[in-house]
Amino acid sequence: MTDKKIIVWFRKDLRLFDNLAFTYAANEGNVIPVYILSDEEDRAIGAASKWWLHHSLAHIKEKLARFDVPLIIKKGSHVKVLGELIDETNASAIYFNSCYDRIGRVAEEKVLNQLKETVTIERFESELLFTPGSVMNQKNEPYKIFTPFWKQARKQHVASPTHLPKRIKSGVAIDYDIGEVNDLDLLPQHPWATKLHNYWTPGEQQAIDRWNDFHDEDIMSYDKERDFPAKDRVSRLSPHLAWGEISPRFIWHDIQKKLIQLDSREQQESHEQLESFARQLVWRDFAYHQLVTFPHVEDEPLKEEFKYFTWKKDQDHFDRWKYAKTGYPIVDAGLRELWETGWMHNRVRMITASFLIKHLLIHWKEGANWFRNTLVDHDSANNIMGWQWVAGSGYDASPYFRIFNPITQGEKFDPHGHYVRRWVPEIADLPTKYLFSPWTAPAEVLEEAGIELGQTYPEPIVDHKASRERALAAYQDMKNYVDVLGEK
Repeated sequence: MTDKKIIVWFRKDLRLFDNLAFTYAANEGNVIPVYILSDEEDRAIGAASKWWLHHSLAHIKEKLARFDVPLIIKKGSHVKVLGELIDETNASAIYFNSCYDRIGRVAEEKVLNQLKETVTIERFESELLFTPGSVMNQKNEPYKIFTPFWKQARKQHVASPTHLPKRIKSGVAIDYDIGEVNDLDLLPQHPWATKLHNYWTPGEQQAIDRWNDFHDEDIMSYDKERDFPAKDRVSRLSPHLAWGEISPRFIWHDIQKKLIQLDSREQQESHEQLESFARQLVWRDFAYHQLVTFPHVEDEPLKEEFKYFTWKKDQDHFDRWKYAKTGYPIVDAGLRELWETGWMHNRVRMITASFLIKHLLIHWKEGANWFRNTLVDHDSANNIMGWQWVAGSGYDASPYFRIFNPITQGEKFDPHGHYVRRWVPEIADLPTKYLFSPWTAPAEVLEEAGIELGQTYPEPIVDHKASRERALAAYQDMKNYVDVLGEK
């Protein structure tokens, strides 16, 4: 270790273990960790994610303090703040890990272009398993379909996680003005500012503990039970991954160690459960690879024909969807879970998204923006990929004509009604037979359950059969229009 001073620019990598930029800086000199919130980032981060970011920063600040290393917290232009930090500390280098969302890529290019003549700048890869552009097909082109991407990625090497050096030294004086997390004004003026503590504990240590618990228990039933929201057999690691509190490489190698132990045919089922979870990590990579390769995916459909789809502008319907007043219990349950916890089970995300897009014909970007604002695990690539998947407009997407029936989806994936009864308690006394379609219950059954449709619980916002037919007709109209354009 030398007396070299290295600024470590923290971004979506709020951890110390297997943080390449921090590890290399700590090995080579005295570290000056800094987190900078730009105005553009401040506008782009949703309210629930801001809550998470606030507490994640507080956690890593505390963790660094154990090494007598302060975390500098600033608000403003990345280039301006880093430039000032270079002057004030005599730092000779900036180390950071790449980010692949649009704002992150633009920010790091500005820093590279404007400060590379002033200091040494080193960029590391720590957010994904595979650097975008490193998993290509035989024609050296990016994959558009996930399954071949997965098969190719599965053959490629994933570097082992790095460990912290035993000694970490600070590169700033004790009296340096480091700033406070509260200076960023991240906590929303919303009940989330207090109630999310009932469901989440942000930070690297909690991420590692959560992974260890899942790895030791529920991962062996993951593929069999992940679609059932009442069972809660998913990892709930998504917000920790979104803010980089845990390394995907660490998770990947833990899975590989467990797979090596499974060498008998009797353990084939366990092997499949582990592989299923590994696929989810690679799906996350795939989403970012597509975002980098096709950046217009954030605003436009990847399939050109969907530019001609006729969406409806209906604020009343959109509001009733957002605030869980659709009259379809599985949809309302999911949106209430989101509003209460900042998270929604993945199967229910698909159901609620399909309902907005296909039952209400509201543009997928409206739903994506709502999720951006309300999810603690918002991840730009995964969010956009998920919505385009449901809309049928992505390259590797569910066909548009696959329209989830919110009644049968509830019956299939919440067969005993535990999930719906938890989040829609006003209909909890209905027999399960009627739970997912209360309007079909006889009057005496509704009365006995204390339900007055339209008063204690909404009438269905649309008729399933009629809205399904309308969606299919809109899809056919789009295809016909595209065919006419092609003939001209």
